[in-house]
Amino acid sequence: MSKDIRIKKGLNINLVGAAEPTTSKAALSNVYAINLSDFHGLTPKMLLKEGAEVKAGEPIFYNKKVESMMFVSPVSGELIEIERGARRRILTLKILADKKQEFITHKTLEIDKVSAAEVKGFLLQAGCWPFIKQRPYDLIADPDSTPKAVFISGFNTGPLAANLEYVLAGKEKELQAALTALGKLTPGSVHVSVSAAGSSIFSQMEGIELHKVKGPHPAGLVGTQINKIDPINKGERVWTVGAADLVIIGEALLTGKFNAERLIALAGSSIKKPQYYKTKIGAEVATFLYASGVNDKNFRVINGDVLTGSKTRQDGHLGFYNSTVTAIPEGDDYELFGWNKPVFDKISTTRALTFHWLQPNKKYDLDTNTNGEHRAFVVTGQYEEVFPLDIYPLQLLKACMVQDLDEMEQLGLYEVIPEDFSLTEFICISKQPHQQIIREGLDLLHKEIG
Repeated sequence: MSKDIRIKKGLNINLVGAAEPTTSKAALSNVYAINLSDFHGLTPKMLLKEGAEVKAGEPIFYNKKVESMMFVSPVSGELIEIERGARRRILTLKILADKKQEFITHKTLEIDKVSAAEVKGFLLQAGCWPFIKQRPYDLIADPDSTPKAVFISGFNTGPLAANLEYVLAGKEKELQAALTALGKLTPGSVHVSVSAAGSSIFSQMEGIELHKVKGPHPAGLVGTQINKIDPINKGERVWTVGAADLVIIGEALLTGKFNAERLIALAGSSIKKPQYYKTKIGAEVATFLYASGVNDKNFRVINGDVLTGSKTRQDGHLGFYNSTVTAIPEGDDYELFGWNKPVFDKISTTRALTFHWLQPNKKYDLDTNTNGEHRAFVVTGQYEEVFPLDIYPLQLLKACMVQDLDEMEQLGLYEVIPEDFSLTEFICISKQPHQQIIREGLDLLHKEIG
């Protein structure tokens, strides 16, 4: 039985270049990379040295704070480079892939019969645990803790994000295995939210509490769903898992192998034929970026969607958690008197010389230009119009900026992560980096309070 949720506040950002429901196999990547910035707050300890031979699924490093938490290689090959930054901090690990892949195989579990401790032990050793994130603080989950519930968003509302129904098609066995295993890790429910518009593959799953959600973006963000289903209070923890990551977890449970294969959406107006590609975590973006052709000479590649993704080079690598790669024009040019003339080709929540409100379903070809410079916060009430959580967004941002721990707690910082403020950042007329401010606030709260 499902429970319905209606989100009234938000904003759908309709962009040109959505991925068509066709799949191609990306060219094999020569080098695969693990970017340590994908694992915020992690202190890695290497198990291997440069030049070591590895198999797919073999541990390369572990979490210094939780030594049982392994991070594994997505492919078999040679560890050719350990890139380090200031104070010898590890930045990136690069693996030269073998032409013929070899896998580490773990003993599989009878999921219906095993205990929670056995599930945890398997996921930690097999390299699947990093897919499980915790709130508050948006870090990899602490295996020694117990969450009050697990939350999964079964649909995307972000601009040009991958269609999860297409990505997950035919993966019923893997999804059910992963959901059953996650259900053993919490005394509460495994909450799965799906779109109220149309059927979902998750409606066939057992052992979950299904929620049908209707409304504009950010209805598809798991933070919005947590706020409406079971908000986080001080001292409580919940775990979240990406829907696409469930496939890797489920396959590992069923076969004993860590298969880093992903179906990713290559989207954006800079792509001639946006579509889906079958590739692997850490693959070179260039192996599928140019296969569809590009429209622009000067464009930006984003690991993720345009609101929450991170900028990467055209010869960069697919992120650990990403199911979307977006390419849009680089906005490094400026309009003469752009602030003082009617605007028909941009999205805006105001009606001052803008006409987006007349055509809410129109698709726009936007670039990366912020259309303004950084300035002090202006109190307009716009954030509240697109922010559906029961939180005062402007006040929370200011509390994070002045590092007022009491205010940060009282205003609900435990409930949010940076992506929850991606939409307020998009419409911000002050051009403030909302997601960065929230990230720094979370880090401070974690350091001081834990």
